[in-house]
Amino acid sequence: MKVSEFNYDLPEELIAQIPIQKRDEARLMIIDKMTHQIEHKIFKNIIDELKPGDCLVRNNTKVIPARLYGEKETGAKVEFVLLNRIEGDIWETIVRPGNKLHVGTKVTFGKRYVTSRSIGYNARRNKEGTFFL
Repeated sequence: MKVSEFNYDLPEELIAQIPIQKRDEARLMIIDKMTHQIEHKIFKNIIDELKPGDCLVRNNTKVIPARLYGEKETGAKVEFVLLNRIEGDIWETIVRPGNKLHVGTKVTFGKRYVTSRSIGYNARRNKEGTFFL
């Protein structure tokens, strides 16, 4: 499976910018594993939907607004998604297109240069890579 298989278009207006005030009134998507039918309900009623043997998937990831767009010295555009601060100014990132960003390549963000160096690059990813900045 390739990471790129998870790419999809999501209209900006459907992306939550702040948490809902009453968390139990958040929307809940229910997928019937037999029919693949999708229903949209309210989270506070989840107990009515669960049956023995059901699988509940909880996403507890935290998202930071950390998508950066840069330009290589060649003029090629590069997109960075900051995943995790390692220490100080060192970040683990996903880079697109990662297969075109070699160790030591300089990328400009505005008037600042950032030098990237790859640690544990996953070559199986399709045009993406994990880099440290």
